[in-house]
Amino acid sequence: MLLVTGASRGIGAATAWLAARRGWSVAVNYAQRADAAEALVQRIRSDSGRAIAVQADVANEEQVLAMFETIDARLGRLAGLVNNAGVVDRTQRVDEMSFSRLRRMFDVNVIGSFLCAREAVKRMSTRHGGRGGAIVNVSSAASRLGAPGQYVDYAAAKGAIDVFTIGLAREVAAEGIRVNAVRPGLIETDIHASGGLPDRVRDLAPQVPMHRGGSAEEVANAIVWLLSSEASYTTMGLLDVSGGR
Repeated sequence: MLLVTGASRGIGAATAWLAARRGWSVAVNYAQRADAAEALVQRIRSDSGRAIAVQADVANEEQVLAMFETIDARLGRLAGLVNNAGVVDRTQRVDEMSFSRLRRMFDVNVIGSFLCAREAVKRMSTRHGGRGGAIVNVSSAASRLGAPGQYVDYAAAKGAIDVFTIGLAREVAAEGIRVNAVRPGLIETDIHASGGLPDRVRDLAPQVPMHRGGSAEEVANAIVWLLSSEASYTTMGLLDVSGGR
């Protein structure tokens, strides 16, 4: 069974759909978009897959704990986690950023990933009586580029996810858990509009060596591969899916 956080749209939704088609039972987590999450669940079920929608704000520990309890009861043994839930904010310089913006950025993008990974490790680690599993964190090429003049806070949060991936991978490698990250580049999803830059991919595409933005499905392919037995000797990896940018 696989949990994908932030799976009501974009990369998360594409990952949940592809994983279900590859035989995973999927918990589709969402924070607010119940309609989109339920539509995805119905799509998976209509394709003979098994899925449920589970609400939780990953930055809220009580909601995360309740989500995992629901998954335990309804889908059974956890074998995979995709830490995809994340937020961006409006374009700003660091000297313009408010405390509340920074708090939200790190609460959702970093602490939320830690909380979900913590609960996943408790269920998957052989140290805790589990059978192993795989965790894939969704980072960003911004962690390498810094996003100056746009959202350095988002880039810094994703840099933390890179380090988290490396540390956790080494911590649980002998306990049957593989931990990797994908670092998407310019991907056609709604996240750019939520940050006030709906045309960002089109505008920056000339800077990409492949001269185009990527799709959520292309990122999902990398994530599902890292979850699979085909990546059985891959852990602590930071896989760029960025068109060379």
